[in-house]
Amino acid sequence: MPELAEHVRDVPVNQIREITEAAWSTRGAIVLSIGEPGFPLARHVLDAGIACLDRDETNYTPNAGIPALREAFAARFRAQQHVDVQADRVYVVDGAQQGLHFVMSMLLSPGDEILIPNPGYPTFAMTSHLLHAEPVHYPLYPENDFQPHIEDIEALISPRTKVLMLNSPSNPLGAVISEDAMRLLVELAAKHDLWVISDECYEAFTFDVPHVSPARFDSDVPGKARVFTSLTLSKTYGLTGLRIGALVCPPGLEKTMNNVMESIVSCVASPSQYAALAALTGPQDYVEEARRHYRGNRDAASAILAAKGIPFLGAQGAFYLWADVSHVSGGNVRAWVRTFLAESGVAFAPGTAFGSIGEGWIRVALCGSQADLLDGVRRLPARA
Repeated sequence: MPELAEHVRDVPVNQIREITEAAWSTRGAIVLSIGEPGFPLARHVLDAGIACLDRDETNYTPNAGIPALREAFAARFRAQQHVDVQADRVYVVDGAQQGLHFVMSMLLSPGDEILIPNPGYPTFAMTSHLLHAEPVHYPLYPENDFQPHIEDIEALISPRTKVLMLNSPSNPLGAVISEDAMRLLVELAAKHDLWVISDECYEAFTFDVPHVSPARFDSDVPGKARVFTSLTLSKTYGLTGLRIGALVCPPGLEKTMNNVMESIVSCVASPSQYAALAALTGPQDYVEEARRHYRGNRDAASAILAAKGIPFLGAQGAFYLWADVSHVSGGNVRAWVRTFLAESGVAFAPGTAFGSIGEGWIRVALCGSQADLLDGVRRLPARA
């Protein structure tokens, strides 16, 4: 058999999937390693997808998505971020991950560098490798509350740097970048003529702080604008399996976006698009209930960690807690989570799944039942 391409052979194992699949095969395991919303979908969302199938509306849609859905995404973004985005800059994608591959394939040539957070979501690096680009990790340090520092990022910029990747609210950290910091990051990108990709999967879930998109500080002049915004309904409305999201592109790139979309996925499945339209334009009870649930879970789990003396980052957004288990992980948290699963029946994502700075840390998913969450966190060994 011929060999696979080298860049495919070198794609690293996703440690989140590794521990989660081990948990799924462990009888009675409490799975706190994956970010899967635990609520049933809203009935009106299900009905919209079913109605699309019932009327046999199963042909191709426009590459960029059905017009009503593009406008719904644009309207929500305008209302929340006060950015004048029109529907012609919105491209409906097959989930946020496909959207990130889409935009990276437009911006990165072989050998180009992309600045990604450490700790950060693992597919940022994986997708870069698949495109023959080089991920360069900018540090998010515990002593800085895992916030990006301009000086740290600027020191890593080289003539090969093309893209700055931002993620707020952060997966895995639950950290939220402030308005002032976000402005400075966009100014840094403009200074060095970099593109910005903003992963805003968790934009609907912040606690006592606002979500601020870098698009607020971008130019609206074609040729000067640089921010691509990645949105998804997977987390906001629990539509993980319907694979539906959107990319908001800078002005002037609409024709290119359409051509690239055709070559990657043609269009997103029509039932998913109509379900998404119903989610965006219908009652928002699901989102409000989810936000209350995640906040309650965060507070309850944080109290247990504090009582055990386990340091953690106070989550300002998303639905994760980032906890320090270095007192028991022995310098190899990837191995420790496997041992802990076998001995205690609880799965956490190892911090090293998200980068080298994650050694000694775990990510705790807050999106399931509170009873399972608190049972699992109580099993963590206390810090002496």
